Amino acid sequence: MADWDDVREIVAALPESEERPSYGGLPSWKVRGRQFCWERPLRPKDEEELDDPPGGPVLGAAVADLGEKEALLQSDPRLFFTVSHFDGHAAILVRLEEASRERLAEIVEDAWFARAPKRLAREYSERSRPD
Repeated sequence: MADWDDVREIVAALPESEERPSYGGLPSWKVRGRQFCWERPLRPKDEEELDDPPGGPVLGAAVADLGEKEALLQSDPRLFFTVSHFDGHAAILVRLEEASRERLAEIVEDAWFARAPKRLAREYSERSRPD
């Protein structure tokens, strides 16, 4: 089970990333000013839309595009979900308590790649994944 400390630790390893308070002072993480992950509590309307709203913390995470979003929603509906607020947006919601530390690291890193400037992403990829 992952938590906010895990998110912070994973983000700390990503270049040029920082935690900044966002809407209502909630934590959000950015790369060069571009938000890639954030705490996203459910609103009453969100809870009404969901058959089984999570009782624990929810992480919002950027994804590369709507195709990736749909693939994630289909791949693991217990972990990933969305609400109408995010219709048409390349972002996914994650039940943080359902994520393993390993899976969370993949989600956060993928979100970072989705928002990082291309040159920075390429440089990081070359350093972290040598041939």
